[in-house]
Amino acid sequence: MILITGGTGFIGRALVRQLVDAGHVVRTLIRPSPRTPRLPVGVPVEVAVVSLNDTRGLRAAMRGVDVVYHLIGDEGRGRRADLLGVDIQGTKNIAQAAVEAGIQRMFYISHLGADRASAFPVLKAKAIAEDHIRRSGVPYTILRSSIIFGPEDNFTTHLARLIRLAPGIFPIPNGGKVLLQPLWLEDLVTCLLWSLENPDTINQTYEVGGSEYFTLRQVVEIILSVTRRRRLIVPASTPYLRALTVLLEHTLPAFPISGFWLDYLAVDRTCETDTLPRIFGLMPARFTYRLNYLIRKPWYTTLQTSVRQRTAEIFRGRH
Repeated sequence: MILITGGTGFIGRALVRQLVDAGHVVRTLIRPSPRTPRLPVGVPVEVAVVSLNDTRGLRAAMRGVDVVYHLIGDEGRGRRADLLGVDIQGTKNIAQAAVEAGIQRMFYISHLGADRASAFPVLKAKAIAEDHIRRSGVPYTILRSSIIFGPEDNFTTHLARLIRLAPGIFPIPNGGKVLLQPLWLEDLVTCLLWSLENPDTINQTYEVGGSEYFTLRQVVEIILSVTRRRRLIVPASTPYLRALTVLLEHTLPAFPISGFWLDYLAVDRTCETDTLPRIFGLMPARFTYRLNYLIRKPWYTTLQTSVRQRTAEIFRGRH
């Protein structure tokens, strides 16, 4: 059996689907919350509701489990994020529970640039979490990924939302000169699956990214083209954008970005472009070929799709 922490997240839902399609039995760990978890629709999966600081509960959730994919991270919650409790201490607790449960393999998704000496809180937290996994003694594979893009991501989807909200102009930090290497979600998930079958990846750390480099300005221009919108791109200082982001985070609960998001765009986020072909035998998808999900559909089309999906769920439930 395979346990996934963060199975209701952007990466987790895609990984759950592919693992189940490949014939694996999957259990997903969900932190206690008043909100209904966003589990993949129509995918058979076990659920364990456990807090990350409940070591006994974590061991129970790992009963009968051979492999753990650890995907939980808290940076997506912005100012409400608890990097110390979730990314650092939570990962330490999971790694210790994995050792005690005799887990044969643990996978962890980190970020390019993860470094204990980093000035950016998320990258510092990811590096400390990596160290907890390495020192635990559980066999591991760590993927330090570039920015991941795909439906409902925290990158292109948020940029598209900001562009829609922007009143004619669109400010980007430092002129958008920072280099990025977007990686398609399904390519990352494929690497996670293939690593499971490849013993050469045990106790290894890999930096993975797409096959192309783009400046942030180029990314914004591509999204403008895909969404058929016009905005004047203007450079803005990072301190100004950070102050504006903090203000909007406190004013608008659903504001799509946070200070952590700006941190990740502060310096180049790139790695070697041949890692996926060389290590995983996979040619990454082109960035510009996979952005159709950003095109907004008319409201009636969305309603029709929702009704069809709900009808299909009811029909499956009766049979």
